[in-house]
Amino acid sequence: MRLRALLETDALGLRLLGGEDELDRTVRGVMTTDLRDPSRYLSGGELVLTGLAWRRDAADSEPFVRILAGAGVAGLAAGEAELGDIPADLVEACLQHRLPLFVVHETVAFATITEYVVRQVSGERAGDLAAVVDRHRRLMTSGPAGGGPEVVLDLLTSDLDLRAWVLSPTGRQIAGAGAPLPGPLGAALAGHHLAATRTGRRGPHRAAVAGTTYSLFPIRNTGRGAVPAARDVRESVLSDWLLAVEADASDWPAARLDLLQGVTQLIAVERDRRDAARTVRRRLAQEVLELVQAGAAPAEIAARLRVAAPVLLPGLGVAPQWQVVVARVDWTAPDQAAAAGEIASGPVAQALLEEILVDPAVSGPDSADRIAVAHTGDEAIALVPLPALITAPAESGEGAEGAEGGEDADALDGEPGLHADALLASVREPLSAGLAEDGRLTLGVSAAVHSAEGLRGALEEARHARRVAAARPGRVCAAGHHELASHVLLLPFVPDDVRRAFTARLLDPLRDYDRRHRAELIETLEAFLDCDGSWTRCAARLHLHVNTLRYRVGRIEQLTGRDLSRLEDKLDFFLALRMS
Repeated sequence: MRLRALLETDALGLRLLGGEDELDRTVRGVMTTDLRDPSRYLSGGELVLTGLAWRRDAADSEPFVRILAGAGVAGLAAGEAELGDIPADLVEACLQHRLPLFVVHETVAFATITEYVVRQVSGERAGDLAAVVDRHRRLMTSGPAGGGPEVVLDLLTSDLDLRAWVLSPTGRQIAGAGAPLPGPLGAALAGHHLAATRTGRRGPHRAAVAGTTYSLFPIRNTGRGAVPAARDVRESVLSDWLLAVEADASDWPAARLDLLQGVTQLIAVERDRRDAARTVRRRLAQEVLELVQAGAAPAEIAARLRVAAPVLLPGLGVAPQWQVVVARVDWTAPDQAAAAGEIASGPVAQALLEEILVDPAVSGPDSADRIAVAHTGDEAIALVPLPALITAPAESGEGAEGAEGGEDADALDGEPGLHADALLASVREPLSAGLAEDGRLTLGVSAAVHSAEGLRGALEEARHARRVAAARPGRVCAAGHHELASHVLLLPFVPDDVRRAFTARLLDPLRDYDRRHRAELIETLEAFLDCDGSWTRCAARLHLHVNTLRYRVGRIEQLTGRDLSRLEDKLDFFLALRMS
């Protein structure tokens, strides 16, 4: 069982004083003690009950708690009968050592808590679980080649009545047993998992979405031949799969938890196998990228593309068009600047871009077979043949609304291929959770090019678009090639202090006047400029008489010293409104 279950049982009367982030720890037993050093009797995973008779003064608390934390106990429950209120020094020591601390009400006997925990830990049906463990062992022996993740998930459903899905870090379904998981639900679960992983909490993580509880298990291969663990969680958090189980694992016995951990190992082996298969596409992309960046002759690049075509476009021969997508993940750690600089961002961005470029409506692990992504330095660069992704999400109308890219979706509907803001529409929420407060993802998309000659220009175009995205606020931002032919390209690169001074000089007098008189001068100015200075159209839009509009415009000119009949002054107001 998990510590969380103790709080949800009213009969125990427990109250939590600290350690809320650690409530998913597994409880494997109970021990009651008033020894100052009970370490010889601890094996790990216990809920320790104490009446505090060991405490003589405040200096005793920290050594006692340090001993418990070192022994790996699940939590500490202190009774009120001896001292009344729990001493502040004990609370502080538990916070220091990240040990959950409960208060046992004086009316509740320690024996009551002990009986409850023992009953929960040993009360599972041993026969059913033994059958599943046996199948699990046989699967481990035969390896994952006999059917992939679906076989393992089917076992969970048939033998333990557990619905489970394997999800990518963006919430896209890789595998599942039974009905597919709706896209928004998968994204929400991935967001919960990424946020919990970034805090350093151990899995499984508990998530409640739309009234249903799920347990989220990280999928990471820790067995023989596994890739070495990342030095920093940020190097892997945005690329790891997860197993979502529709159940609350907080009160599961150790045997069932071990079984699920074994299942994640099987799936992790399969994940590693598929990543190895992706190496060929990555190498092809790297070779093309190196030729493009080196300024190789178009004929040489075209020849390399012809070699890549059978892998990227099986059955189609050659691609009529290509697009380039550039992504970058940046980490900032104000108090750990050196550590942030040591994170290998290029491979992180590469794995993430491979996931982002998969159509979110397509499930399964093989849906990225036509996506080739290389990385150079901190950048990931994708060479995308348009036949692989002609049905972009933007064509269904989803994703453009509320996106942080600035592209006009209506203007792009007739254009095939990838649209910057649509790429991030379904992944912004979970990725923002994984990036937390110290990470950013920026992405730029080029226009389509029809030959190898255009690839170098497309690469530079995508890089410029990514820089435009990087100048915007937000954790996950994108920009497309259309924005490179607009004043929008210039505005993000105006220094912040210049922006503030420029907009304050023009707009602050109007804002102050609006606050005092509710005159709506800012709204009037925006409408007047949007109507190209037409008095009739602007008055009709604002439902005003033309004379009232003329009075307001006159007040704007009086307060700012500008003349709205002059093109220069109109342009200054327009830019100030866009930068504010």
